[in-house]
Amino acid sequence: MARIPYRTVEDLAPENKDLLKRGIALHRALVNSPGGARAFQGLGQYIRYGSKLDPRLREIAILQVGWLAQSAYEWSHHVKIGMDFGVTESDIRAIMAGDDAALEPRAQLVLRAAREMAAGPGTSQVTHDALAAEFDTEHLTDLILVIGFYCAVVRVLASLAIDVEPDYQPYLDRFPLKSTDRSLDRSEAANAARR
Repeated sequence: MARIPYRTVEDLAPENKDLLKRGIALHRALVNSPGGARAFQGLGQYIRYGSKLDPRLREIAILQVGWLAQSAYEWSHHVKIGMDFGVTESDIRAIMAGDDAALEPRAQLVLRAAREMAAGPGTSQVTHDALAAEFDTEHLTDLILVIGFYCAVVRVLASLAIDVEPDYQPYLDRFPLKSTDRSLDRSEAANAARR
């Protein structure tokens, strides 16, 4: 259950009602801060509709971040969205298995960049140079923005305990995460560290 209230359109001032034109759980939580929700959605809209980055590669990067974070919300949403933008079941299974070789070289490079950024602090010089050889500076910048944004999104989702909506649960059932109880994993890790 979410740690802050899910709001509805009726809860919002007239000038903010547009923030829930897509009434997903994440947006319903973020509208507790209308200004923050508007800024968040602005970058999300650019990434999805304004960027010239290949949408399949964008979704592969997002899926890698979601998988690494074991974010049920991000993973389930972007399995569906990814499939809408050309990500195949075999692409998804390759990400789940860590089998980069099952994908073409450009996708392998995108996965490598996403893994490095998710681990922090960012891409290595070697990976940056490989990206710069494959992408012009606009596409490279957008790829880094996509990965960085979704690294932040998975942290927001986890911190606010955003629930997966019923419409997205079938994607999570079809492509399950390694563990659906990340809080248990973190608690066990913390206990082991104290021993």
